Amino acid sequence: MESMATDAELPLTMRALVIDQTGTPEVLHMADRPLPRQISDEVLVKVVAAGLNPIDAKTRSGKGVAAAIERYPAILGNDFSGVVVRAAFEAAPLQPGDAVYGMGRMPRTGGSFAEYVSVSSMSVTRKPSALSHIEAAAVPVAALTAWGMVKLAGAAPGQRMLVHAGSGGVGHFAVQFACLLGAHVTATGSTRNRDFLRELGIDTVIDYTTTRFEDVARDQDSVIDLIGNVHDNTGIRSLTALRPGGLLVNAPTGSWPTMAADAEAAGRRATGFKVSPDAGALDEISAMIDAGTVRVHVDSVFELADGAKAHSMIERGHTRGKIVLRIS
Repeated sequence: MESMATDAELPLTMRALVIDQTGTPEVLHMADRPLPRQISDEVLVKVVAAGLNPIDAKTRSGKGVAAAIERYPAILGNDFSGVVVRAAFEAAPLQPGDAVYGMGRMPRTGGSFAEYVSVSSMSVTRKPSALSHIEAAAVPVAALTAWGMVKLAGAAPGQRMLVHAGSGGVGHFAVQFACLLGAHVTATGSTRNRDFLRELGIDTVIDYTTTRFEDVARDQDSVIDLIGNVHDNTGIRSLTALRPGGLLVNAPTGSWPTMAADAEAAGRRATGFKVSPDAGALDEISAMIDAGTVRVHVDSVFELADGAKAHSMIERGHTRGKIVLRIS
């Protein structure tokens, strides 16, 4: 159990990183906002750290889920790790003082780039004991996305799977999960990440700066597509790396508008994927982390007030693992 504030000690307001409008990273700024109100089964968590994901930068820029923001200022962020300060109800499994982590549903709920967040008890679970809050905040969105994608792709012994951007936030979890499930994993990455990818247990690493991946990865059963068709026809080329009838699973929103038609024309299958804030699946991931079979890599840590710098970094790409904001 960690130290906690009593109800009487909880503030009426909190520090938060907000936007008053969409735009460049410079629209992010610090502000005092009201403490979130709990409803239904929600748990109030004092946030220690929050993970930054590409969807946060897309939303801030006016894409992503920006169209669903009903009022400003808005607090971005979904990943969080922290300590329960108010339980959902008296005998709820998670009680004040419990170290937890999870994933919100910004903008349906307040974002995690703030000192407090109130989220459904179905979206939060106990933090892995092996991780610090900084490390834990790097897990939920990326790991739940990776877990869902590799299971949807049918990772299993004997299956051949190609994972793009294997050293990134989602990618470094996807390659580890696929290997644990027995698949033969090929991953693409830059020259500087070759050794990092090999350390994660990948069978074949393709340096995309020197090699066309489709020349090496042929007749794949599935592709975990974390890029889309936004650069060098990566998506179209991925279809040629699949066996006839093979499945491509794509995650980045808006990255390949013609995916379904392109896949049908090539005689392959393709689907998008949307992550769910599933505490049950997160418990499975926590068990793997605590058992030492899955690693978490944090690329950089920024203070909450430096959120604009963090957003600029994630937009430049080539991040190894995750970027995390330290909040309290």
